Amino acid sequence: MDHEMRLGLSVWAIVAIVCNSVVGVLVLILFVILYKACKVPSHPEKVPVLTAEPQQKKAEQKYLLTAA
Repeated sequence: MDHEMRLGLSVWAIVAIVCNSVVGVLVLILFVILYKACKVPSHPEKVPVLTAEPQQKKAEQKYLLTAA
């Protein structure tokens, strides 16, 4: 007991500070992820349908699927 009083902080107090710091960093990372996720639209904008041949429409649809 006398040994703990001389150091000022016990080992368990230091462990608690380190654990709380890790949790704080993880919460900060979570808020950054949530902030970036809220900036992304939940659904893509509708592309106007152009009158074209069926082959060209399939190519456009394939491009739109791979571009998103």
